[in-house]
Amino acid sequence: MKKNKNIVKKQVCRRCILDSNIPSISFNNEGICNYCEIHDEMDAQHPLNKQGKKELHKIIKEIKAKGKGKKYNCIIGVSGGVDSTYCLYLAKKLGLRPLAVHMDNGWDSELAVSNIEKTCRKLGVDLETKVLDWEVFKELQLAFLKASIPEIETPTDLAIRPILCQVAAKEGISYIINGQNFRTEGKIPLTWAYADNRYINYIYKKFGKNKKLNNYPKFTIKEYFYYGFIKRIKTVRILQYMDYRKDQVKKLLIKELDWKDYGGKHSESIFTRFLQNYILIKKFNIDKRKIHISAEVRSGHLSRFSAFKKINQEPITVEQAQSDQKYILKKLNLTEKEFDKIMISKPKTFLDYPSYFSLMRLFRSLIKIVYRVLEPTTPPLIVALDHMKIPSKLSKENQDLRNNEND
Repeated sequence: MKKNKNIVKKQVCRRCILDSNIPSISFNNEGICNYCEIHDEMDAQHPLNKQGKKELHKIIKEIKAKGKGKKYNCIIGVSGGVDSTYCLYLAKKLGLRPLAVHMDNGWDSELAVSNIEKTCRKLGVDLETKVLDWEVFKELQLAFLKASIPEIETPTDLAIRPILCQVAAKEGISYIINGQNFRTEGKIPLTWAYADNRYINYIYKKFGKNKKLNNYPKFTIKEYFYYGFIKRIKTVRILQYMDYRKDQVKKLLIKELDWKDYGGKHSESIFTRFLQNYILIKKFNIDKRKIHISAEVRSGHLSRFSAFKKINQEPITVEQAQSDQKYILKKLNLTEKEFDKIMISKPKTFLDYPSYFSLMRLFRSLIKIVYRVLEPTTPPLIVALDHMKIPSKLSKENQDLRNNEND
């Protein structure tokens, strides 16, 4: 039997489990991928030695000093998931006075709501819930689904920061504590998770109700400078200064707070669970577990053997996927035929639509300097541009989109 010469052997990183199918991946002479190099750079910025502990102590001291005499000295966005719940728990242990803020986008599971309320009650933390306009948010999510791009969670992600900043400004709080952590989450490829206001506005206008996006919390350049340089609100990621191990943290939260596990990352949201475990995998061939599991391997939390074994497990049961799909289609007023059409449409990326990406690429050095004032770490977009080769051209069939943007 003749061998197929068109078959290209997939290269796998010798350190983690990422392979040549991951966007913008490259390998050095030792077979180590650039995502591992990004991890090492972040690790150097946030060491786990005495210097890291000293830096964390300095941050906590600053938060206490800035919030002296105030009811709250920091804000923590909570979803009911393990990361945000532990941030709340840790903040109290460190002697901080946090205000918990939850953004309700309409997709919370009953368990998520229970975890949030129970955690705040047991820790003695006040909770403020901000509810998004469901009709606007639903239309925005539908637009992203119809645009055939993987950033379907962008409407949620972009709304969180302005809401936290609004509450912080109202309460006179200078610090937002963020639960993101590169040692367990890794770096998501830019073509899987890009976002800016021009991009989201265009998608809404093109695939939504063809009008301006109103009654939705946006973080424009104006808000960026207002909250960052006038109100001096900073974001800190305290989990990056410690050896954060999710399995151990889950056990602690279960014991101390009677917290309930969801069985998967971001499964506190019904929509996110279905998106990451079904839509992204089936339509875009995107399995974000590879990124997260690889991060755990680099951090020494998981062996490569265990990682390969873990990634080969089914992310969701057939029964759960069917149940989630039925619930989501009904809530979005989508028929099965309409959903099937979305699933079989050709996948695209943010490069197929107008955005500020070219400007961000051009002014990345300036953005890096400005961003450092607001966060003690390099912004994710700049990290991606520094380490990844990302094409700047649109796909051929969408070359005319920018020229016809206002048609």
